[in-house]
Amino acid sequence: MSSSSKIEPTASIPTARPVHGGIRPADLRALGLNPADVLDFSASISPLGPPEGLWEALRRVDLTAYPDPECLELREALSQHCGVSMDHLLVGNGSTELIHLLARAYLAPGDSALLLTPTYGEYAGACRLAGASALHLDARREAGFAWDLDQAGRIIGSQRPRLVFLCNPNNPTGVYLGLAEVEYLAGVTGQVGGLLVVDEAYRSFVNHPWDSLALLPRRNVVLLRSMTKDYALTGLRLGYCLASPEVTARLARYQPDWSVNGLAQVAGLVALQDATYLPRAREAVQQAKEYLTTQLAALGFTVYPSAANFLVVPVGDAAAWRERLMRRGLFLRDCASFGLPDCLRLGIRSLPDCQRLVAGFRAERAAERD
Repeated sequence: MSSSSKIEPTASIPTARPVHGGIRPADLRALGLNPADVLDFSASISPLGPPEGLWEALRRVDLTAYPDPECLELREALSQHCGVSMDHLLVGNGSTELIHLLARAYLAPGDSALLLTPTYGEYAGACRLAGASALHLDARREAGFAWDLDQAGRIIGSQRPRLVFLCNPNNPTGVYLGLAEVEYLAGVTGQVGGLLVVDEAYRSFVNHPWDSLALLPRRNVVLLRSMTKDYALTGLRLGYCLASPEVTARLARYQPDWSVNGLAQVAGLVALQDATYLPRAREAVQQAKEYLTTQLAALGFTVYPSAANFLVVPVGDAAAWRERLMRRGLFLRDCASFGLPDCLRLGIRSLPDCQRLVAGFRAERAAERD
């Protein structure tokens, strides 16, 4: 096994809750900042804001009525949108709920899951709550955070994990595996009777993504998608998974009724009606990402290539940089929880917001030289 690839048991993972982005009111109060004056680059959602017409639709929701526990209308719209039958679809309270449903439905004490790391912290958190071991295959930083997929195949063959979690494109590195690579992982996972969970929370921001629905006939592949991130519905929480009817039905048995509220269901319907939204969001992300990459490189920073709507930038002491930029009203995420304490993750916002972020970096860079 290479020095950059290792297997870690869950016991070595901190027992604290997974770390997430987002501005916390306590931070604003401690710094004396007005919420209206700050920019949040710690979250990775569409820079366009919610779709047009959303607020009007939400005002028409009857808050005295229970939401549909089966999300029938939204599943019908998603079925048409994705071109799959409704028995392949389950809607969740964000894709994170679906991650935890997978762990509850398929993991038990003594089982294991393989995580391709560094990656989203909820995979390990869900494994821990299920009493299962989380095995890690670390990406090779010197290779642009690529994974040794042959090593992944050997781990899967020897450890026989029930679940394999792949974030594609990956959070926080932005690495995006191609169809052949994911098919390989699906094949070796299927050979040991496991499920490959492909978390596509950031797929909508990839230029020219491949058709992952081609994986569904394998029946041991689960695709997770995030309407929260796609359409900037962070305060409502909405996601869905695509899987075989058998997997979908099994997950549905573990889902509490009404976990997807009526406002979120209506928001999903409104979002799917706007066919121009995601292409516009993708274009805005690409423009701002190119600007950030060029400007930060000019300031002497290394910016790792990313297929997603965020960038990883090594800065040295990332916690200190985060604190300094926060005092300027610029909130970023340091990557210590991902095992990359020298890196910041920059969520892509609108171009004017990114120009303000670059000005903050420039000012802090100048302060370092004084």
